[in-house]
Parts: sequence; structure tokens; C-alpha cells
Amino acid sequence: MKVFVSRQIPTTHLKDLDDKGFDVKVSEFNRPLTSDEFLEGSKDSSYILSLLTDKIDGEVMDAIGPQLKLISNYAVGFDNINIKDATERGIVVCNTPCEEVDEAVAEHTWALALSLCRRVVEADEATKRGAYKGWEPDIFLGTSLRGKTLGIVGLGGIGTMVAKRAGGYGMNVIYNKRTRDEKVEQELGVRYEELEKLLQTSDIVTLHVPLTDETRHMMNAIAFSKMKKGSYLINTARGPVVNEHDLVEALRSGHLSGAALDVYDNEPNIDPELIGMENVILTPHIASATVEAREKMGELAVSAILKVNSSEMPPNIVNKEVWEKRRK
Repeated sequence: MKVFVSRQIPTTHLKDLDDKGFDVKVSEFNRPLTSDEFLEGSKDSSYILSLLTDKIDGEVMDAIGPQLKLISNYAVGFDNINIKDATERGIVVCNTPCEEVDEAVAEHTWALALSLCRRVVEADEATKRGAYKGWEPDIFLGTSLRGKTLGIVGLGGIGTMVAKRAGGYGMNVIYNKRTRDEKVEQELGVRYEELEKLLQTSDIVTLHVPLTDETRHMMNAIAFSKMKKGSYLINTARGPVVNEHDLVEALRSGHLSGAALDVYDNEPNIDPELIGMENVILTPHIASATVEAREKMGELAVSAILKVNSSEMPPNIVNKEVWEKRRK
């Protein structure tokens, strides 16, 4: 069985496929592939281990060939794959959600929150430029987290881990999600709010929603105008959830005090005005970049291939409805 891995990934688990006799081909390019490169590498493969940078729709699936059984996406998200097209063709799609990824993204979210409120990046850059001349009472004054309100948009695995850590900083936590979670409310002491009320009352708004038609550009000029004046925005979810042009306007006007982004509307391109703003922190899509998370993602992605090859349904299947009519 031929397996195509679209990029070199940090995991030891590809060896599991070799040990089982799979014909594994890993892309020679340690970068996102062009469409032609992806098709050339994946043609005639039964299994694809893909990344978020691989755009895979029905046309691509057909070009790979009728033997394609599974696309195992090395990511929690799967908006790069047309799930409807895959399901219609009997192709299984899996992703790699796990506690290790949730933990990593939650930690990065807090790293960004602390850096924003305490102006760590600004202070670091100024110090390295030689601006530090000794202690001053009003230099780089930040904002304490204690007593502030954290608004979490999307209380899934990652959002819940973010909420768990808020208590240590003495913050009030409110959240919004499609379905209210009263069990989590009791366990963590968080409070449900409608999105508009959450935006109006939160000192920090952090986004943890998947990218869907409903969430695309949900944070736009209207949403920013509803946010509390002087508040902060953090996005470690998906870039297109935020309209970057509207965010620039909200920051430029002073309505928002700052923003921290790990994902972007048109990756890897970033609005140049965001790059030039001192009150904006930008990281290169690294929220889940821990050794532990990457290793577990590799384990799950490879395990999906092994399970499907053995006619066993993987626990992390995205389109469960395809299982009984899947390609064999």
C-alpha cells in the first residue's frame, strides 16, 4: 500500500508504517507543496498524510486515483479538505485532536495574554535597542490580569484548558459557544454569555472556534465596535475568523489596546500594517508547536492509516457517515 506524506514532520511514528510493509514516500521538500508537486507525489497513493497547507478537493482526489482510501490530516483543523467531496467518493478523513495539542495551544494563548498585558515584546525590543537607562516608575506600564474578565469564544478542548488556567490569575471567566455547557460551568466556575455581551464586558477576548461559514470573519468591524474600549484580542484558532483590515482599524483608532495573532487571514501573508504596530504580537502559527504535541499528532495520523488498512474505524474520523460505504 502506497502512503504519501506531503512534508517532513517531527515524529518517530512514520517508522511504524515501514515496519508494517507500507511503501512510504515523504516529500523531498521541507515546505508547502505546489498543487502540481502534491499531485505528482500523491498519485496512485492509497493513503495521504496531509498538512493544513495542502488544499484537497474532489478534483485533487480524483487525480490521485480511485484507490485513495484515506486522508489523514496532521492537524486538528481540516478546513483544507473538502469533506463533502471526500464523503461522496467514499474516502475517509481523519484529523489529530488530542490533549497534547489542546495543552500546547492553551499555553501559547496564555503566553500571548501575558505578553500583551505586560508589554513584554515591546520592552524586550526596546532593551535590545539600548533604550534601557535604568529603572523608571512609568516605563512600559502594563495591565494586571487579576480581577479582569476573560471572554472565551469557543469552549471546546482548548477553550476549556484556557479557562482552567484563568483561576490562577484571579480572573473572571465568561464564555460563548453554540451549545451551553452547564457541566463545565459548575466544574470551572465560568459563566455563559451571549456573544454580544461577552464582547462588551471582556477585558481580553480569546478565540477558539473552528473555521466554518458561520465563523469566517465573525470578528469584523461590527464585532470590534462592540468590544470593550481598551480590551485585547487573541487569536490562536484560524486566521480567517478575524477580518484583519477591520482589526487594523480598531487598533489604529485606539478602541482596542492590542492584539496577539498566531494565525492569519491569508497565510503566510500578513497585513503589513499589523506588522508595524507596537501593540500587536505576531507569532508564526506555532501555538501547537511543542515536542509533545507534534509527536502525538504523528502517532494519531499514522494510527489512522494502520486502522483503516485493518478495516478498523479510527476514533478521530471526521466523516463517520462514510465508514459503511468507504472504499476498500
